[in-house]
Amino acid sequence: MCCPSATLAVWSSAWLSGAAASDDVLDALQVWGEAHEVVAHDDATAEVFDVPVAGDVPATPARLLGALRRLGSTDSRLVLPVAGDVRGLGAGGPFASAALGAGEALVFADLGYGVVPRHLAEGLWRWTVFTVAAHPISGTPAPEYVPLGEAEHGLTEAVRESAGALQALDVAGDRPGVRAELSARLRATPRQDWPRGMPGRALRVLQRAEEVGAILDLARADEPGGAVSASAAARRAQALRPLDEAVRRARCAAVNEAVRLLARTSETF
Repeated sequence: MCCPSATLAVWSSAWLSGAAASDDVLDALQVWGEAHEVVAHDDATAEVFDVPVAGDVPATPARLLGALRRLGSTDSRLVLPVAGDVRGLGAGGPFASAALGAGEALVFADLGYGVVPRHLAEGLWRWTVFTVAAHPISGTPAPEYVPLGEAEHGLTEAVRESAGALQALDVAGDRPGVRAELSARLRATPRQDWPRGMPGRALRVLQRAEEVGAILDLARADEPGGAVSASAAARRAQALRPLDEAVRRARCAAVNEAVRLLARTSETF
């Protein structure tokens, strides 16, 4: 089910387009935790979004939704940055650092702001709104647009190539019960509901990325039959890197395509 930023991206877009109620957005976020709060990183951002700065009594996600509608946001993009791939995060600064630390963020490219979730405690998430530092020449970056078909094809190819590499390295060996582990992991993942109008192909790609992501988690684990030496672990990480990148790319492409199509529905009203 990807990540909290993906949930907020899709559901807030559905709300802004009139395809969902604000309560639907709040209910969807509860898959991740019972309580969500919103703060701003600095005073200027707090004034724009009408939410308190960090350290004051936080606002609710409903306040964030109201600000997005008031500001006219129509272009939210999911980013899943990792070290070495910080595309879409702007010219560094607090937002980029927070997003990289969280491994996820939601960028409102049309507004020049971004929001990063942080898991504070069991059942509690904090969303912090940041200004996205603009490049002095290119301006505020819009995260890379990846066609859904291209991302889906890339995921399929990465699965094939990584499977061959891992087999050659024999790092998955004869690990017993791996299919049962995978099934259990997928069953334990909370089920995310999506709004009416969620594009079928985007949903299919997202679900496929989740399945491959679960396989990645198992492949990384140092269980019996897995790589245990430092050199074998390094080779395994190298073999899995393209697959990890393909999963992140597919997740972003699926979510951002859903956001794009949901935003278009508002143009028909």
